[in-house]
Amino acid sequence: MAERTAPDGAAVDETAMDEVVRFTSELIRIDTTNRGGGDCAERPAAEYVAGLLTEAGLEPVLLERAPGRTNVVARIEGTDPTETALLVHGHLDVVPAEPADWTVHPFSGEIRDGVVWGRGAIDMKNMDAMVLSVLRSWARTGARPRRDIVLAFTADEEDNGEYGSGFLADRHPELFEGCTEGISESGAFTFHANGRRFYPIGAGERGTAWLRLTADGRAGHGSKVNRENAVSRLAGAVSRIGEHQWPVRITPTVRAALTELAAAHGIAAELPAGDQEALARAVDALIAELGPAGAIVQPTVRNSTNPTVLEAGYKINVIPGHATGFVDGRILPGGEDEFRQTLDRLTGPYVDWEFHHREVPLQAPVDSPSFLAMREAVEHFDPGATAVPYCMSGGTDAKQFSRLGIVGYGFSPLKLPEGFDYQALFHGVDERVPVEALRFGVRALDRFLRNSTTSRTGSGGPGGTEPGDAEPGGTEPGDAGPGGTEPDGAGTGGGS
Repeated sequence: MAERTAPDGAAVDETAMDEVVRFTSELIRIDTTNRGGGDCAERPAAEYVAGLLTEAGLEPVLLERAPGRTNVVARIEGTDPTETALLVHGHLDVVPAEPADWTVHPFSGEIRDGVVWGRGAIDMKNMDAMVLSVLRSWARTGARPRRDIVLAFTADEEDNGEYGSGFLADRHPELFEGCTEGISESGAFTFHANGRRFYPIGAGERGTAWLRLTADGRAGHGSKVNRENAVSRLAGAVSRIGEHQWPVRITPTVRAALTELAAAHGIAAELPAGDQEALARAVDALIAELGPAGAIVQPTVRNSTNPTVLEAGYKINVIPGHATGFVDGRILPGGEDEFRQTLDRLTGPYVDWEFHHREVPLQAPVDSPSFLAMREAVEHFDPGATAVPYCMSGGTDAKQFSRLGIVGYGFSPLKLPEGFDYQALFHGVDERVPVEALRFGVRALDRFLRNSTTSRTGSGGPGGTEPGDAEPGGTEPGDAGPGGTEPDGAGTGGGS
């Protein structure tokens, strides 16, 4: 098919614009609900993805730690052997959805009024579909990237990555040979604020620190005085943790985000160094002055601890001897020592705490050629908009892939209309994505992937080969055979 020649500069063809919508809808129809504890089966979606990659001339490998928990990995050969490889990863699982709460069935993939509806439309079958559409367009037109691109469609991101990215990083590092950077979800979406359009690009993640709290006491009758009540002890600790105001701590990514947002609004960003109290006052004041745009950084200027689960007792007139609680903690880069010391103080002498699940915080440079290419790609297709770095408040599979030395960015481009609450749709009811947002994403993703380079002298102009310059290339990345399955029974996982 002929190259798309519209003045927007995209090299993807018209077919890709239709395929991205169809692929998003069809992936949504494949129910890959992850209920945790190993209760998920991504294999039908993995086989669907592998089939599309095979049609594009690639040789995908299917890998499982347990039956049905399937990952897909493939490699595209770039034109410049001196470049390092780029990892492009997306997960195939989704969180549960209750059909009775939705306007449409969450696994219908219905396309209505220019919008694709269903669980995974934002998180993140949309990105999976965009990647597939771009690569298949390249196969039709002959376009190729400068860098080798390793594709990973993973299982289990919505739990702890044990069957997905953690398994791949720990048991199959050879598949990611040469990868120094990666891109995935939760970045480069339109954020409307104060009459401006921003595109926050992920260049950091807070660390995951899910905590288990345990209180022991003296069991007894509910009518008796009991100063060693396990429930009371736990409740006190949980209350202190939930009410704690963590101090401001600014990472390089957040400082860059604040500085750029302030500049876009014509505000002087004076962030003093050394004096933590002065810094906290300045940061809180700047976020307030930024108005709605301050929400981009507000969740990531502090550690956080949110109690989420309490478990105790079995009968109303029996004081239990044991109580357990769980807390969702998130840690900024460099903040773990402070986090531990604070938890020791807040829990007190009668409550023990431990990490239920833990993953590292991440930071990525915001002046790298790759970040600059991401910025250029979205600003090219939305003139007048401003791309800015930001730190994600949660986490992604980039945490597990960081074990391999891969620096992770959040780049899943979507041009969204004003009033479209992107963040609220993550794990929310009536998850959906506009068709035109998907098509914008295909164009921006294609431009970035073709232009991506580690060279500071080559990050600003077109890269790779244009359609017709060369035949698409692909290499077999693994040893399980095309479309094969490796039923590994061990390996450690991570979380997000």
